[in-house]
This record gives sequence, structure tokens and C-alpha cells, in this order.
Amino acid sequence: MAEKKAKDKKWIQKTEMKKGVFTTKAKRKGITTAQLQENVLANPDEYNAETIKQARLRQTLVGLKKKKDAKKTEG
Repeated sequence: MAEKKAKDKKWIQKTEMKKGVFTTKAKRKGITTAQLQENVLANPDEYNAETIKQARLRQTLVGLKKKKDAKKTEG
């Protein structure tokens, strides 16, 4: 049985994010970042690897924020 890797809780800080790049791509197309994310994830063959990674990262970060906000409203 393979050993489980320890979870790295600081993985987001280690990503190579360029602030505003995904937003700029969305604005150039005249859509929101959420719409661009959906388009990219629905049709990954039409986008480059960097854009796909950005869309996946956005999806993850939005999900984490929703989870965090839900915990705040509970307690």
C-alpha cells in the first residue's frame, strides 16, 4: 500500500499566480471570469494549458471561499 503524502496547507501560496491575468482574458472576450471558467472547463481543447490551469485554480479558490463563508454564517 502506498504511503499517503502529507497535505501541504500552503500549496496556494506556492502557485505561480499572475494577478489579474485571467480577469484580463475574460474582459477581452467581453465576459465575466466565471463565464470564462465555465467555457474553458467545458471545452479544454480550445484553450492553452496555462488558461486551463488558471480556470481550475479559480474553481478551487471560489470553492474554498464558499466553504469558508459557510462556516462563518454557521457559527
